[in-house]
Amino acid sequence: MKSDRAGNLETANSAELLSPVAEAEKLVAFHTLGCRLNFSETGSIADGFKQRGYKVVPFGDPADVTFINTCTVTDDADSTCRRLIRKAHRASPEGKIVVAGCYAQMSSEEILSMQGVDLVLGTQEKYKVFQYLHEEEERVAHIEKHNEFWESSSNFSTGTHSRAFLKIQDGCNYICSFCIIPYARGRSRTIEPARAKAQLEKLIESGFEEVVLTGVNIGEYEKTSGYRLKDLIEELLQVPGLKRLRLSSVEANTINRELLETLSKSPVFMDHFHVPLQSGCDTTLKEMKRKYSRSEYLEKLEAIRSYFPNSGIGADIITGFPGETLQDHQSSMKFVEESPLTHFHVFPYSKRKGTLAARREDHLPVIEKKRRCLEMIELGKIEHGKFLASQIDRKASVLFEKRPKKGHYWGYTSNFARVAIPEEPQFVPGIHEVLIKSSEADHLLSETSR
Repeated sequence: MKSDRAGNLETANSAELLSPVAEAEKLVAFHTLGCRLNFSETGSIADGFKQRGYKVVPFGDPADVTFINTCTVTDDADSTCRRLIRKAHRASPEGKIVVAGCYAQMSSEEILSMQGVDLVLGTQEKYKVFQYLHEEEERVAHIEKHNEFWESSSNFSTGTHSRAFLKIQDGCNYICSFCIIPYARGRSRTIEPARAKAQLEKLIESGFEEVVLTGVNIGEYEKTSGYRLKDLIEELLQVPGLKRLRLSSVEANTINRELLETLSKSPVFMDHFHVPLQSGCDTTLKEMKRKYSRSEYLEKLEAIRSYFPNSGIGADIITGFPGETLQDHQSSMKFVEESPLTHFHVFPYSKRKGTLAARREDHLPVIEKKRRCLEMIELGKIEHGKFLASQIDRKASVLFEKRPKKGHYWGYTSNFARVAIPEEPQFVPGIHEVLIKSSEADHLLSETSR
C-alpha cells in the first residue's frame, strides 16, 4: 500500500483500514468537540482502536495515543482545541497526539506547529489513522481534497451507554456566507438505505435503546441520494426492536408535511426537532444567504406543532453578524420570543477565513457581539424555563442513563427535556414512564409513575 504526502491512497479503502488487527494492549484517550456528527465519527474510530487491543481511558489521563476530533465553527472552538492539545501533551509527553477533523482540515500547519502534536488528519483522512500511526515519519499532516464517496467506516457510534448516533449524511452543498463547514467537510454525500438499515440493526442488537440520525444537512438526503428522507426513515422505523428514534438538526427549507406525517404515525419517533434559525431578522437572513425568510421559518415550526403539540424545538442563533444593526438584533429577539422555540444555542459571530462574510468591512466590535449574545442567552433561559414549567404534572417517557450522578439518575423525555429522578436501590435504568413533579432552572424533577 502506498500513500503520498497528501495521504492519497492508491489501494484500500477506509473500511479495510479500520479492520481489526490484534495488538498488545495500549491506552488511548479521546476528546470530541462540536456537533453530534463528530461524536458519531469519534465513536466509530474508537471502536477501531478497541478492536486493535487498545483500552480507552479518560481524556487527560496518560495514554499511548490521544485522539482529538476538532470543530472550527467559531473562534472559541479553535481556541478550545488548542487548549486541549496542550492538556494532552502535559498528560502524555511521550504519547502520540492525533488532531483530526474540521479544524485540522482548515488549519493543519498551525496545529502541526504546536508542541506535542504528531499527526494531523483532515475530515476524510481521520479514518486512516491506523495506517498513519505506524508510519515512521513524525509530525506530519495528511489533508486530502474531498471526494464524493461515502466513508463506510464512519456510519455509526455510541454516544452514551443507552444512546447511539447513526450517520446518514455528510458534507453540505449550501454556501451560507458565515459558514466554514462546506469547506471543511466537502459536498453532500449519503449512506445507502440498505447500509443504514444494517447499521441500525447492529445498534439494536448491541442493546441501544435510542438512536439519533445525524449528518451535516440530513434534509438534503434526497437531493444527494435520489432517495427520499421520508422513505429512508419509514424503513428504519420498521426495524424490529427499535425503541426510540430521533433526528438531529434539520434545515427549515427541507421540512415538509409529508415528512412530518410519516414521523407522527410512529410511536418510536421522539417529538424533538432542532431547526437552525441563525437570525430572526429578514435583512440578516438575506445577508447570511439562508434559504428561508422568518415567516417561512415560522410556518415550518407551526407545521411541526400541528403534528407534535408538545414537541421541543431547538435552534442555533448567531448574534452580531456583520452589518447587523441594533434594530436588527431587537427584531431577532422579538421573533424568537414570539416563536414556538423551546430552547436555542447562541453564538457570537466568528469570522471564518474564506467565507463570504469574512470579506465584509462592517464587522461589529467583539464586545458588542458578546453583549448581544448574552442578551439572547438570557432570553433563551426564560423561554426554556417556560417550556419546562409547561411539562409539570404531565406523564413522560424518559430514557435514564445507566449510572447515577449526584444522587440522581438523569435522562431525557421524548421532547428532550432533561429529567432527574432520585436514586433508589430498586431502580433499573432504561426507559421509564414518569410523572413530572416540578422544574428547576434547566431540568425537570420526576418520580416513577406507579
